[in-house]
Amino acid sequence: MDQIRIKAAPRTEQGTGAVRRLRRTGMIPGSVMKMKKGGTELVKLPLHDFMLAMRGHTSKQLLVTLDMDGREVPALMREVQNDVLAGTPIHVDFSEVALSEKVRVTVPVRLVGEPVGVKLGGGVLEQVLRSIDVECLPADIAEKFEIDVSGLGLDQTLFVRDLQLGDNQTVVTRGELALAVVKAPDDVPAASAGGEAGKAPEVIKKGKEDEAKAGDKK
Repeated sequence: MDQIRIKAAPRTEQGTGAVRRLRRTGMIPGSVMKMKKGGTELVKLPLHDFMLAMRGHTSKQLLVTLDMDGREVPALMREVQNDVLAGTPIHVDFSEVALSEKVRVTVPVRLVGEPVGVKLGGGVLEQVLRSIDVECLPADIAEKFEIDVSGLGLDQTLFVRDLQLGDNQTVVTRGELALAVVKAPDDVPAASAGGEAGKAPEVIKKGKEDEAKAGDKK
């Protein structure tokens, strides 16, 4: 992962009104959970600089270096809250980390390739899990895992225990959980007559890739 540096400064502004005024000046309020001393440090970041640093990055859990007036703080970006209408960041939460100690993170999973069971068997690929939990050193955090499912045949399942992510990643998610499955067409629930999908699983039909969804909360 490329090193991400973000300028930050201590923040004294608190409360709804003060935070709104802070945002109008082009700053984002944030917080850093302290590892050694405990507690939380309030910070503020330039919105423009933050958005430039995040360009090209899709994960909400990234290792960053906070430049606090020359003091470098390695931190894990835990959550970004966005404005519902504008979509711009309005608050960022960080956790200070030690680069030599492992952390637990949730990493999105993206399926790549067309399963042989879809291509030749007319099946339907269903993605059951869209993310998995792993433990690793902060420098080894992945923004996403791309999992090749082209070898999956009809009625075959890819389990979490089948993943081979390398020595730097320790999978925490239970191995018996299904990650993806290729179902025969007759096993896929049809949509209701009213056109509502109800609780039917989301599927990827032949020739169409599934795209991971990222929900931002305000």
